[in-house]
Amino acid sequence: MSIPHKPFVLLLLLSLLLLLHLFFSSTPSSPRTTTVATSTAAIRMRPGFRSYDDYIKRQLNKTLDPRLRRLWATRDWDRKVRVFARFFADLAAEGLVSNASAALCVGARMGQEVAALRGIGVVGAVGMDLAPAPPLVVAGDFHAQPFTDDSFDFEFSNVFDHALYPERFATEVERTLRPGGVAVLHVAVHRRGDKYSANDLLGGVNGLLGLFKRSDLVRVRKIDGFGLDTEVVLRKKNSHK
Repeated sequence: MSIPHKPFVLLLLLSLLLLLHLFFSSTPSSPRTTTVATSTAAIRMRPGFRSYDDYIKRQLNKTLDPRLRRLWATRDWDRKVRVFARFFADLAAEGLVSNASAALCVGARMGQEVAALRGIGVVGAVGMDLAPAPPLVVAGDFHAQPFTDDSFDFEFSNVFDHALYPERFATEVERTLRPGGVAVLHVAVHRRGDKYSANDLLGGVNGLLGLFKRSDLVRVRKIDGFGLDTEVVLRKKNSHK
């Protein structure tokens, strides 16, 4: 058997080294954090969701936790209803919601915010969550609300940080709001959301406001609401343009 010439062996070795370099250069690294940037603020998406099904399962782990549902429906119920009622009473005093409003609470879990709205006279209030909680909360995904266009005069949510697709969340709120309707969001700006959050606001609310392309900002104020520190009020424009 003949022995390969040295130049051939050297060429083979160099080729092998080049292939190894290309392989390791193209191997995906650990998941990176995605940042949706605006001029002065951004929304940072948290890594860790392998698929949309994986995301849904993680959200349902919290929503369907028997211990948490017992807490929300008993000892925690009255306290949350009272706090929500104060927020909604302030909004009603500003003319942003009324007894005649068709109101939706997005991501309402057991429905404390729905009970609070009904308690101040907004009898047309209903909640929506991945897991229903009759009679206050129906099943629905805030990335694709199960309602027709222009269904509501008022929408409230304190789960924007749980949206895996913030743009879809905003689009669905605007789609189901009637022209002139009001959306109120409670968000965390100066603190971090819980382990179930899918996104974080960075540097203010501009990253959030940039998603609501068919709405005008009414106001922003500081609040203390179950770990959330900022209230954002938007009004859908009368024109679809």
